[in-house]
Amino acid sequence: MTDRGLRRRAGPRAVVLLALLLGGITVGYTWVVARHLRDDARDTSRLLGRVFAGLNDPRPDAATDALLDLAAHVRALGIPIAITDTAGRVTAMDNAPPQITGPADTTRLRAWIARLDAVNAPLVQPGVGTIHYGPLPVAMRFTGLAALQGAVFLCLGWLAAWAYRQRLAATRDRLWVAMARESAHQLGTPLMSLTGWIAYLREHPGTTGGELAEHLQADTERLERVAKRFERIGRPVRQEAVGLGAVAERVVSYFRPRLPTLASPVRLELVATGPGPTALGDPVLIEWAVEALVKNAIDALSGRGGRIEVRVEAQDHIARVRVRDDGPGVPAAVRTQLFEPGVSTKPGGWGIGLALARRIVEQQHHGRIQYHPVAAGGGSEFVLEFPIVPTP
Repeated sequence: MTDRGLRRRAGPRAVVLLALLLGGITVGYTWVVARHLRDDARDTSRLLGRVFAGLNDPRPDAATDALLDLAAHVRALGIPIAITDTAGRVTAMDNAPPQITGPADTTRLRAWIARLDAVNAPLVQPGVGTIHYGPLPVAMRFTGLAALQGAVFLCLGWLAAWAYRQRLAATRDRLWVAMARESAHQLGTPLMSLTGWIAYLREHPGTTGGELAEHLQADTERLERVAKRFERIGRPVRQEAVGLGAVAERVVSYFRPRLPTLASPVRLELVATGPGPTALGDPVLIEWAVEALVKNAIDALSGRGGRIEVRVEAQDHIARVRVRDDGPGVPAAVRTQLFEPGVSTKPGGWGIGLALARRIVEQQHHGRIQYHPVAAGGGSEFVLEFPIVPTP
């Protein structure tokens, strides 16, 4: 397996592991917060109890004992604290870093007090001095957990972007393969027809060229049109007056003599009044879209036979090309994704024909393509809609 394939297989596992890690961090974070709130409520209640006990104690030194008890409790909480006088000298400190040896270590003391002031603004208490204090130790744990959680979120975001790029690459690869299959499919019909005419000439050596010239010319023109179609992909769309009736007649005229007539015969009929109506666009691409619908209908009737009707009409400044068949129809589960690349109801199909037709009609000619199930007796109807060129 290639490195790319290994990365694709490892991607979902990494997402699952990171999701589990994120869930574990979130649960742990919540548990730490809940425990801290519970302990904080207990400690606060204990402090209030000692304050009230000191206030209700009649002994002269009860208030002093209560204050000393409160100071010891603050020290036990682990809050880093330093008290300085008006001259900036440290008069008391608790929970200082171990590298500070004492009040004489002025350089480290000043740096430590500056760090405390960066976390919390100092408090000025008359008669006591300036109180510098830092965060609770539990706050550092909260910060670490939040940083870890943020790192996991970043990893998940990176994996999501990677997965999106991998999906685009897979879709692009699938489209390239589908386009290659479509090109082979497009070339297959005229090549098979030419092969058939060659076999006919070998079996009937007395046949004159004039009898087959029209068919051979049609196949040659078909090959030329197929080559032109793929040249147009990705290029600006030509803006020409296109007679949709003439386009439909060209498509029907090509496929009609090549349809099965013995086993499971297929009848292809055209209902159009002249070469119009006229739409503005690229005649090669519009013919490709019509042909994709006709070929789709022929494939639907393969092995069972039936009737295909191509109808060209105009109404309310909209030109329509309807392609209806009495085949099995499209399953309801596929209809919402029918025009997406890679979606096909045929075994071994690549689902590129209808996707190309949609791109040609909607994105390049500002029209619309629709699918309608035929209620009576089954079947399908695809409709291409184009704006009619206004008459001057």
